[in-house]
Amino acid sequence: MPGWHVYILRCADGTLYTGITTDLARRLDEHNQGGALGARYTRSRRPVELIYSETADSRSAAAKREAALKKLDRTAKLALAQR
Repeated sequence: MPGWHVYILRCADGTLYTGITTDLARRLDEHNQGGALGARYTRSRRPVELIYSETADSRSAAAKREAALKKLDRTAKLALAQR
């Protein structure tokens, strides 16, 4: 069973995007290469850069952590990425 990852991207315009995936490298490629697979939010904000990721035991745990990260303000997200 694949592991889950929660991640934060910095977009070209300086905004931050948070998501979950089972394959971090593939998902980063999808965000940067475009097509129908990249997130709508990142399509107009390329290139994106991975600034933070962590693993989760299940999809449910990853989704809960993603929701918690999305509630953080920008300063807290950037501080998390600096660890």
